[in-house]
Amino acid sequence: MELIITTLAARPELAGPMNAMPDTWPEFVLEDLVGWANFPRIAVEFPEYVLVATDPDGAVVARAYSVPFELGGPGRGELPAGGWDQVLLWAFSDLRRGRVPDTVSAIEITVATGHQGQGISGRMVAALRDNARRLGFGEVVAPVRPSAKHLSASVPMEDYARRTREEDGLPYDPWLRVHARAGGVVEAVAPVSMTVSGSLAQWRAWTGLPFDSDGPVEVPGALVPVHCSLAHGYAVYVEPNVWVRHKV
Repeated sequence: MELIITTLAARPELAGPMNAMPDTWPEFVLEDLVGWANFPRIAVEFPEYVLVATDPDGAVVARAYSVPFELGGPGRGELPAGGWDQVLLWAFSDLRRGRVPDTVSAIEITVATGHQGQGISGRMVAALRDNARRLGFGEVVAPVRPSAKHLSASVPMEDYARRTREEDGLPYDPWLRVHARAGGVVEAVAPVSMTVSGSLAQWRAWTGLPFDSDGPVEVPGALVPVHCSLAHGYAVYVEPNVWVRHKV
């Protein structure tokens, strides 16, 4: 498919159609408080780092969010264990404090329903790298949420992230494979990339599950089990992601 990929800064009129795209994440993931508070700010405060893809008819078929941050600053230097949450906090903290960013992190890539399976996600990864290069950066990092990990929730992420296919040596996971084909290299696991906590009533509403026993609960769409505590009336989900580094 022929695509026109631009920044939101260049075409601000696409903000509405872009935001109207349905979320593809499980409902409970949207309850991550760091993301809930900061994700909507990206399009407003970092429009040069938001990409929108339209088809020949002008319809929005994909979007890609990224943020700039200072990885080499004091107390940093390494990709954080806090992954997605941490890089969002760093990006907006650096903006507020006037720190000069040296790295771009991908935050989300979404392809519209009906257009998936056409290689668009890989094109958006490449476009993020091209945009980072245009803005003067030397690399893009991504706290990747492996798309098939939920099918192996009990497997440690460190083991899952290193799985490869025998036929070509590429990652076993489809989304990690897209990044690898685009030149990305798996760097590390971010063990506490997202955290979602809530009362048992909230978790029942988010998932439709009873949450009536102590211990780990496997939830559809969750990459690892959710920890449930009946005595204290809450459940907590700590999601690991995989850091992938792209040189641009």
